[in-house]
Order: sequence, then structure tokens, then C-alpha cells
Amino acid sequence: MATFLYKLGRLAFRRRRYVALVWVALLALAGFGAASASPATSSSFSIPGTEAQKAFDLLEQRFPGGSADGATARVVFKAPVGEKVTDASNKAEVKDIAGELKSGSDQIASVADPYAANAVSKDGSTAYISVSYKVNSMELTDGTREALEEAGTSAEKSGMTVEIGGDALQVMPHTGAGEIVGVAIAAVVLVITFGSLIAAGLPLITALIGVGVGISLITALANVLDLGSTTSTLAMMIGLAVGIDYALFIVSRYRAELSEGREREEAAGRAVGTAGSAVVFAGLTVVIALAGLAVVNIPMLSKMGFAAAGTVAIAVLIALTLVPALLGFAGKRVVGRKARKAADALAKSEDKAEPKPNMGTRWARFVLRKPVWVLLVGVLGLGVIAVPAASLEMGLPDEGSQPKSTTQRQAYDLLSDGFGPGFNGPLLVVVDTEGSSDGKTAVKRVSEEIEAIPHVVAVTPAAFNKAGDTATITVIPQDRPSSAQTEELVHSIRDAGGDIKRDTGAEVLVTGATAMNIDFSQKMNDALLPYLALVVGLAFLLLLLVFRSILVPLKAALGFLLSVVAALGAVVAVFQWGWLGSLFGVEQTGPIMSMMPIFMVGVVFGLAMDYEVFLVTRMREAYVHGESPGQAIVTGFKHGARVVTAAAVIMMAVFSGFISSSESMIKMIGFSLAIAVFFDAFVVRMAIVPAVLALLGKRAWWLPGWLDRALPNVDVEGEGLRKELTDAPGAPGGEADGERELTRV
Repeated sequence: MATFLYKLGRLAFRRRRYVALVWVALLALAGFGAASASPATSSSFSIPGTEAQKAFDLLEQRFPGGSADGATARVVFKAPVGEKVTDASNKAEVKDIAGELKSGSDQIASVADPYAANAVSKDGSTAYISVSYKVNSMELTDGTREALEEAGTSAEKSGMTVEIGGDALQVMPHTGAGEIVGVAIAAVVLVITFGSLIAAGLPLITALIGVGVGISLITALANVLDLGSTTSTLAMMIGLAVGIDYALFIVSRYRAELSEGREREEAAGRAVGTAGSAVVFAGLTVVIALAGLAVVNIPMLSKMGFAAAGTVAIAVLIALTLVPALLGFAGKRVVGRKARKAADALAKSEDKAEPKPNMGTRWARFVLRKPVWVLLVGVLGLGVIAVPAASLEMGLPDEGSQPKSTTQRQAYDLLSDGFGPGFNGPLLVVVDTEGSSDGKTAVKRVSEEIEAIPHVVAVTPAAFNKAGDTATITVIPQDRPSSAQTEELVHSIRDAGGDIKRDTGAEVLVTGATAMNIDFSQKMNDALLPYLALVVGLAFLLLLLVFRSILVPLKAALGFLLSVVAALGAVVAVFQWGWLGSLFGVEQTGPIMSMMPIFMVGVVFGLAMDYEVFLVTRMREAYVHGESPGQAIVTGFKHGARVVTAAAVIMMAVFSGFISSSESMIKMIGFSLAIAVFFDAFVVRMAIVPAVLALLGKRAWWLPGWLDRALPNVDVEGEGLRKELTDAPGAPGGEADGERELTRV
């Protein structure tokens, strides 16, 4: 591995013009494909294997043209104090608005008159117009949305309060200036780390090129592969972070090789051969973690994972080829002026004393002196932060979790006040009577049994399709959609449906947004352990190859789990309990998204292994080259601590940029990934890992003889490369002579 990458790095350095042209051409082609591709529609959300999805599919089959997946809206009216919506003037206003909505867009499927549809509250203070559309929310035109938003203007002038709920107003999430701020912070960190604008600019340029290629490809294929809007957001988030990190690793190693007196081409080859090996395996762990999301068997999540994994693969290829090519263009300017002057002064000086230990060296020596205390403080600290995770409540956000300033949240509150909290999450019960001898009697029994179940406020009369073999019943729960009582109600209806099917042959299915959310959460919970086993198992095998040790990969996996649980505790404290919520723009607390734990496991595991591979590989390299276990830890921190610190700060800055998003899901993902990277990089990798290695000593690198012989030698630490350079023709004087000979070739 190291030898192949060494040759690849030197080739890219020598043929830098061709390499740069190839990547520019790829970026242009991908950009052209994105610009000429058909506009993408919203990704269809489906949960295969769930009852809610089965009912949804049945509705589309038995009620053709019913726009089962179309967008919906509710225009909610509240009369002024002392008046009612049934008063003549208010009633006329509402009816006029209903008429305007019908003629406002050809995308509208139906508009229900509230006075004919029994959509007026008992006290007469509140009414709503139900609007159904032929297409989903992402396919609505701006004109259609504007007509909806302007619908209540005249009513507001007359004194009525008008708010709009439903997914028809759902638009692409806005991330604001947060992403730009994140990249700016990354640039500052790179300048401080390298002390050179050229060296700092290389990782940013290459990462942006990689993200540009990846996002353009996703955009070009979005319509064909039915990719949703969040797919490109995730790919950009992950691709930008790892792209900067991988380039940072290569550039840092290149500068280290130059400082040892090697020629530029040789330094580029060695940088790609050693740090590049770590990049390859770190990238593989990220790809495994992201692609493994397919285990959950939710198409939307699988597509997000594959798209992000593809962007990571592009970042790896750019780090191995474009980065050494640009290093060739940069010349000696990749080393800062201050560093060049210091090197020249040292070369002229007769005093060859060892340079002053850097911060990484001093920290490693401190950990070696107090490994037990460092380990205890790290583990107990993360353990305390993880405590809130025991109170984790999962669900999918509804309009009740929107900020109070939004019209969707205000419409939600008006409906709750006028009709009850359960009115915002009606359940749709679908009765398939095809297998029943008396369908109408079976449907009647379904309605009667549902009415007798606790926490049910109302059951609407059954509505049959034209064929008469399917009926729908709307059930209004007593409690809000995300409550535990509503979830119990869904399970109670399904349990009753099992008895009805045995007695009558009619199949009872519960669907609707609330039931779909419940099924989604359950599916995510069921998939978590198998996903963990798959991802951690595959990554363990990969790290076994890299480190040729059993305890080091085991320690890496356990440390990752500790950081993830601590990050979940922080997420619960902020987004569920509201601690420091105002600091992160959390206006409304609520349950944590059901996809968050498994998603965070997938992404953070891959990213955490970046630091593990880069930091511990340098330790392994020093150990293989003859250093004692303790000295190898110091060497690893001497060369890697500064780079890993910079990489972690950059990744945290990029993820934190997404906290400013208007979309609660993106905000929560950005926070969770940023805090997880902080815990994993600074507590686990920089404190717990060296403490554990110090306590284990040589046992950390133990591998049974039979397993050592069975495993292929991928030579990540570059031992084979070093031997090849030493034994090269014309190298009788040792490694240095061999390297000079290779440099002249």
C-alpha cells in the first residue's frame, strides 16, 4: 500500500499539470451535467415493511387520483374577541377566501368549505379550510405558495387572525451564513497551523473542488435516482469536513519530510505513501459507516448515505492525486517564511541541539506520567455528560416543534385551542374489505371498536371507494401527535384490527403522518443494534489490518461508543431539556429525531476513525521502527497532535455552521456532529487513547502469531517502503544514499 501510494504521489507531483487539468475537467463536466439535468422533484419518503406504508400503498391503488402523497394545507381562522366565525360577515370572508384558493392554482386538488365539512369549533371561535394539492410540497410552484400565503390578507384586515399550517409551505432549508463562517474559521485555523497562506489555501481549494464535483454529480443524478434536498446538504457537510482534513494530513506530512532535508518530489512521495495510507483507511471507515445506513432499509436514508460516501471517496482521491500536484506548483512557499528562516539558521548553526518540545510532546509526556488519572477523568467526565441520554425520547418533529414565531406553529396552536391537541395528528384507518363477505358490517364494527378505545375524541363516518372494497375512517386522538398516549392508541387500534381480521376477514391498517412517524421511529430503534454490529465489526477488521493488533481496534471502538453516548447526552440536554437552548437557536424543545442516534453513529464513527488512524498510525510507525511503546506515544503526539487538533477544530467549525439552519433536522445534526467530534478528538483520542496505550505497553501491539501470518500486510506505517528505499540500487551507504538516487530518477 505505502509503496504504491509513494509512486502515485511522485507521479502526481511530476505530472502536476495533467493531474490538475483532469480534475478541472471533471469539475466542469459534473457542473455541466448538473446545469443541464432536469429539475429534481422531492424524494419520495417510504418505509418499506411497515403497516403505515402498506396502508399508504393500498390507498394509492384503491383510490386512484386521490393524491395520497400530495401536499396539504390548513388555513386557520380565529374570530376577534366577542365574535364568531359563523357571524355573517366573517362567514362571507371565509367563503370568499375558499373560492379564491380554488381558482388560485391549477395544482390544487380540492378545497373544503369549513361550514359544509364540519370544520368549525364548538364555541364558534375557530374554523379552518382544508386544501389538498395534486403534487408534493417540493413540487409546488412559487405562485401556488404565494396564493396560499396571501389567502388570509383580507380576513386579517377585518380583524380575524389567520395562520397557515401543513406541509404546503415547506421549502428548502436555509442554512444562512453559518457555512461561510465555518469555512472562514477553517481558513484561520489552517493559517495558524501552517504559518503559510499557500499551505493553508491548499486544503481549502482541494476540499471545495471535491465538494463541487460531488454535489454536481448528486444534482445531475437527483431526478434519475430520486434524491431529496437533504442528500446534497449532508454530502456537502461531510465532504467539506473530510476533504479539508485529508488534505491537511498530506500537507502536514509533506512539510515534515521537507524539514528533514528531502527533495520536494521525494517529500511528496513519502507524504502520500505514509499519511496517504492513513487517509485511505480513514476514508474507508467513513465510507463503510455511511454506506452501512442501507441496513436500515429506508430508501431516503440509504440514498443519503451512498451520496455522502461517494463524496468522501472523491475527497480521498483528491488527497492522493491533486494535493501532491498542487504541492508541486506551490514550491517552497508551502513552508512559511518564519519556518524557512528558522531552518536556514539551524542549518548554519554549529549547535545541533534538539529543538524545544512542542505542546503535543509535553502533553504526551504528562499522560505517560499520570495515565490512570487521565483515564479516570476522561471516562468519568464523558460518563457524566452522557447521563441525560438515559432520558432520551425519540420521535419525528411536527409543527408543534416549530418556533413560536412561525405561522405553522401558530396554526398548530390555534387548532389545539379550538379543537383539541389531537386534532393536529389525526389517524387514518384503512379497512380492506376485499377478503370479507360483508364489508359494510366489518367497517361498522371497526368504527365501534375504535370509539370504545381510550384517548379517542372522535371517529368520522367511513368513506368507501367506488369499488366498495376499501373504506377510510379518520380518528382524532385526545393527545398531541408526539405523545406516548397517541402511540399507545395506534397500537391499540392495530391490536383490535387483528381480532377483526380473524372474525370478518377485513384487514385494518393505520396510517397517516402520525402513524408513519411512529413506525419510522420503531424501525430506526430495531435497526440500531444490527447497524452497530455491522459497522463496528467491519471497521474492527479494517483497523486490525492497519494496526496489526487486537487491543488497539477494540479500544478505538469502545472509545467511540463512549463519545457517541456523551454526544447524545448533550443533544438531549439542549434540544429536549432546553439547557443552553437559546445559545444554539432552539426555540422549541421536544423529542429527539428518531433517526438521530443511528445517523450519528454512522457519521461520527467514520469521522472518529480519521483521528484514530492518523494519530495511532504514527505511533505504530515509530514502534515498528524500534522505539519503545512509551516513546512511540510521544513521537505520535509530537508529529500528529497539532494536525489532529487543527483537523478537529476545522471539522467542528464546518458542522457548527449548519446550526444556523432554519430546518430543525439540519440544526440538530450540525450540533450533534460538532459536539461528538469535540468529545472524540479531544477527550477520547487525545487523552483516553494515550492513557490506555501507556497502561498496556507492548501488549497494545500484541497479535497472535497465526493471525499475524493470516492477515495481509498492507504496510500502512511504511516499513516496506523504507526497506525498499534503503535497498534501492545505488544505496550502499544506507537510506539517505538510496533516497538521493531515487530522487534523481
